[in-house]
Amino acid sequence: MTYPPSSNVSFIPPQINSLEDTGLSPLWLQDLVLKVLYSRGYMTGFKIAEEIALPFASVTDQLLTALKQEKFIEVRSSQGGLGEGAYTYGITSAGNTRAREALERSQYAGQAPVPFEVYNEAIRRQKSGRMTVTTRTMRQILSQLVISETTFQRLGPALNSGTSIFMYGPPGNGKTSIARAFGNLVLSQTMYIPFALYLDGQVIKVYDAVSHKLAPEAEVGGPSTGGLRSNTRRDPRWVKIRRPFIVVGGELTLEGLDLVFDDTHKFYEAPFQVKANGGILLIDDFGRQQVRPRDLLNRWIVPLENRVDFLRLHTGRKVEVPFDVLIVFSTNLPPKDLVDEAFLRRLRHKVEIGDPSYEEYREIFRRVAADKKIEYNDQGLAYLLQEWYIKRNRKLRASHPRDLCDQILDISSYLAVPPTMTREMIDRAAQAYFVEI
Repeated sequence: MTYPPSSNVSFIPPQINSLEDTGLSPLWLQDLVLKVLYSRGYMTGFKIAEEIALPFASVTDQLLTALKQEKFIEVRSSQGGLGEGAYTYGITSAGNTRAREALERSQYAGQAPVPFEVYNEAIRRQKSGRMTVTTRTMRQILSQLVISETTFQRLGPALNSGTSIFMYGPPGNGKTSIARAFGNLVLSQTMYIPFALYLDGQVIKVYDAVSHKLAPEAEVGGPSTGGLRSNTRRDPRWVKIRRPFIVVGGELTLEGLDLVFDDTHKFYEAPFQVKANGGILLIDDFGRQQVRPRDLLNRWIVPLENRVDFLRLHTGRKVEVPFDVLIVFSTNLPPKDLVDEAFLRRLRHKVEIGDPSYEEYREIFRRVAADKKIEYNDQGLAYLLQEWYIKRNRKLRASHPRDLCDQILDISSYLAVPPTMTREMIDRAAQAYFVEI
């Protein structure tokens, strides 16, 4: 099946009316049906259609008819008047043999995949493009955070770039929180992705229940049906999700950025950046990965500059896939310890998230205390700043108010007294929290 050229209209997977509309070989689909029956036992025609995410009429029924004629399956029971979809089908000995042969090639037995080129065109048509935000929008999405005006004014253009952001600065000042606020913005938008892709006889799983959040419409029918109980007029091989926000940290490797082939089950898992297509990929704690930062950045050069990525099959073939992802690098390490100037030039926006000022620290503490129902007073905060920061030459961190308030709650609960900002309570909280390094 081919789609019209890319346009600004929203993408909705078109309805499937025949086997030809799937873009897949009937023989391959027959093998898929046999693998499903082999692993799940007796099933009705409607249940088989649901498992392979294809309509029963004119598609799944055609596959079942062909398999019956070849004596690979048989009708075990039927309920009169409900049609062939209500028939219960079972696999024959000949079908078992063919199913085992198919399982030796690939153990994938789930929703029918979408041809790779169809997926590429769908991503282009759903291209998020530049995420246009204004100062008003930014104030709304960052309203829970206290950020200096200078930093705030640099974040908006960075988000609008839609390409790459390098956030750096000391730990505990809100870099991850800012990135998650960006994620909340993209999560308010929706898009369609397929459960799986078909390429050169291979299956690549895309939909991930951990990484992807179903849109409200899709939650009606659940992931097994693509949410089609509320809308049956589109291709059920696609699921409607909120635009993805995916976070990876120290576990990220170069191998994880390419197609991951499962030698046991003989199908692929899509890499992080493909699962993040149309949304945001946050590389948190950048520089702590087992791979060198330079090597990791080298991997992003082509995608960031050309907005396309290249993936490699285990056969050696390389394929092109759209790269519609906002990459956010977040690190606590000094940039000079990670990369040189030439690499930093390839990252569109560099934003330092520094330590809060005393006034910003006060506002953070006031908000946190109110949220945790701790009685706030300026005298207690002044004592904290003088005794535990200024005298000890300690840096302010945006995360300290939250952690110190948690200490106050723990101590007051133990002492069975109201949580307040007395000098004694502040000293006990600070002694339990701070460690001289």
